[in-house]
Amino acid sequence: MKFYALIPAAGGGSRMGGSIEKQYMPLNAVPMIAHAMMVLAREPRITKIFVVLSPTDKRWNNYAWQGWEERIEVLRCGGATRAETVLNGLDAMSGICAADDWVLVHDAARPCLPDEMLVKLLDEVTDDPVGGLLAVPVADTLKRAVDTQSGARAEATVPRAGLWQAQTPQMFRHGKLTEALRAAGSDMTDEASAIEQFGLQPRLVESDSRNLKVTYPQDLELAGLILGKLNE
Repeated sequence: MKFYALIPAAGGGSRMGGSIEKQYMPLNAVPMIAHAMMVLAREPRITKIFVVLSPTDKRWNNYAWQGWEERIEVLRCGGATRAETVLNGLDAMSGICAADDWVLVHDAARPCLPDEMLVKLLDEVTDDPVGGLLAVPVADTLKRAVDTQSGARAEATVPRAGLWQAQTPQMFRHGKLTEALRAAGSDMTDEASAIEQFGLQPRLVESDSRNLKVTYPQDLELAGLILGKLNE
């Protein structure tokens, strides 16, 4: 049994509104995706990191990735959606990965994954029959919105008991995840959703808010501050 990581990086990150794809935006002097790769590369149990790019990606080769060659393999088979990109990557990995090998799918836009959270995920999920993911119990009061002529208005308060916010990495067996994503279709926003549609219950491994996803421009500044603290 081996452990592999897969980083889907074929999207553009339209909500960031930048002139380059989100994964390549500079964060503390290096492309954002480099931070996501570095934490995975530091974990000795992970055999190889697969980065799935768009076939038309023109930026990857603009950066110096020396020293990464043995740990990283680039797959230029990204799809139109995250689910398609992950599934295409899993198919491309099938000649290397056994069905029972673990695959950790991690967002290129989660650059602040603490090392100890990655270790915790591996320790708690390795012997799990289903797999699991990092997640955080919802702390804020949640509102269901309704659109009106004067804008969005709160229609109801949603009970937060039992609600968790999903993060990545999400860790599942190569064979089962491939099968689940193929059956679920291309609209899955994360891998756990596809596993759940199979009637399985992924394990939730409690994380914290440092492992944020960079979605909007202001998130980039916050990520830089978190990385500074993590690297002290």
